[in-house]
Amino acid sequence: MTSSPALEVLPVPAFTDNYLWTLVRGSDAVVVDPGDAAPVEKALADRGLRLVAILVTHHHPDHIGGLSTLLARHPVPVYGPRRERSTIKLLSTELGDGDHVELLGRRFEVMEVPGHTLGHIAYYSAAQDLEPGILLCGDTLFSAGCGRLFEGTAAQLHGSLARLAALPPATQVYCTHEYTMSNLAFAQAVEPANQALQEHVARVRELRSQDRPSLPSSIELELRINPFLRTEQPSVRGAAAARAGHEPADAVETFATLRSWKDQFRPPASP
Repeated sequence: MTSSPALEVLPVPAFTDNYLWTLVRGSDAVVVDPGDAAPVEKALADRGLRLVAILVTHHHPDHIGGLSTLLARHPVPVYGPRRERSTIKLLSTELGDGDHVELLGRRFEVMEVPGHTLGHIAYYSAAQDLEPGILLCGDTLFSAGCGRLFEGTAAQLHGSLARLAALPPATQVYCTHEYTMSNLAFAQAVEPANQALQEHVARVRELRSQDRPSLPSSIELELRINPFLRTEQPSVRGAAAARAGHEPADAVETFATLRSWKDQFRPPASP
């Protein structure tokens, strides 16, 4: 009996800092948030892959801009958020919280994670056999950071991140931007004494010096280094209090203070 090929998750770079993650098993591929068709087409051609589906997390142009071009050559199903059907015109299957999609031998659960956009969804596939759990989280969770509040509230995004943080620690986190170094600079400003954070900065600096992705991350790592997942920690609450000039009332106010601070943050210049 021949075993199934292992699932691969390929980073397909696009624009300045996007990753159009492409899931591959054998010769079949699923692309996530294809903001640009050209790099996807090249990746498919280089590997001799057949596109079988497209997953979309939210409606921003850098996540859906390549849909029409890809569909002209590959008439495949497009899965995406039901709450954003008016802005993602090419959806063939609309998804909401608790729905699931079966692709490439994996079951992906749909989680509604509003905040960055109101209809944003994430796709989570639990670990199976020897393959790790996978989280495709779009722009909700970044390594050492989180998405901006373009449409939702701080309470919404804080709740969305709490849902993701509760996933199994070994879950591999595939976010869609290479923001890690700038996020780590902010995280260091919040928690300068966090040893796990210092160690990860060194690892990411080495990866990026070789032009290698800093991703995927993991839920376990993010719980140790990401201030937006650490709003109950005294060190993070203390930093938020110092920034706001008063003690935050709760974790949501701590989160809101951090998010506002991050929006204005500029990393210190390199020596």
